[in-house]
Amino acid sequence: MINIGVVDDHAIVRTGLRQFFSEQVDLRVVGEAASGREAIDFVRTNRELDVLVLDLSMPGQSGIDALAMIRAKAPDVGILILSGYPEEHYALTLIRQGASGYLNKECDPMEIVNAIRTIAVGRRYISPSIAELLAQQLNRKEDGEPHEHLSEREFQVFLKLARGETAGDIARDLSLSVKTVSTYRTRMMEKMSLASNSDLTYYAVKHKLID
Repeated sequence: MINIGVVDDHAIVRTGLRQFFSEQVDLRVVGEAASGREAIDFVRTNRELDVLVLDLSMPGQSGIDALAMIRAKAPDVGILILSGYPEEHYALTLIRQGASGYLNKECDPMEIVNAIRTIAVGRRYISPSIAELLAQQLNRKEDGEPHEHLSEREFQVFLKLARGETAGDIARDLSLSVKTVSTYRTRMMEKMSLASNSDLTYYAVKHKLID
């Protein structure tokens, strides 16, 4: 039996996934969470968890914010990102940062099941679309987009600044000092050759990293 946790801020999505998984003889939902912070607490207290199905876009602490902490606290738990964002926007970056797989919510439901089964045996799930992205990246002569070179923390801070969050808000959400957030911002600006927070927002919107 594969024990699953479902993390999504929409109750109807959690209910739908729970119902669908219940129809599979080898899958069992052992808990739910509606935010990144709840997901971290759930993983910390649930020792039988095998795979966490994690949304990205949630109020407060997002799935992206939670990913690193979950991976640190539970290195053996598989993490399947199930997001409304298309694969080309986030998949490769998050797989590099510790996700076990990435699927868009518009995928066939059975692909989610297949991904969970693959991840549960300790493998990464690479969908055909992500395999194509990897192939394209390998064939690129350039070094990829600037945001792809950010560290995990820099990427988190980048998305939050692009959404208009203050350094104080970010420090609280990520359990960092304001000074540390400012340091990440400075490094990020240098790597991306940007000059202001409005530049960050424009970049993020242009690359469809935020709505």
